[in-house]
Amino acid sequence: MKKQKKNKIPRFKNEDEEREFWSTHSPLDFLDDLRPVKFDFSELKPSTKTISLRLPQSMIDELKKLANKRDVPYQSLLKIFLGEKIKEETMRMS
Repeated sequence: MKKQKKNKIPRFKNEDEEREFWSTHSPLDFLDDLRPVKFDFSELKPSTKTISLRLPQSMIDELKKLANKRDVPYQSLLKIFLGEKIKEETMRMS
């Protein structure tokens, strides 16, 4: 009984060559040659958008006091509070 020849993914010189190859071949023919790839998304941060928000000075002062007690920037504490309230309201409404 003859052994069936395993298909090997060739080394490509550039992306055009690779694109040409895959346009005429199926990845299913190369399953034995494929290896899992691990990704680390732990450092991935959601995209942010800068907004302008007018708050009473007294509210900002209180927020800064609370943030100082927690040893975090007041803007970060504001995001935490806002996120908690959004989650709370979302759960309440569902």
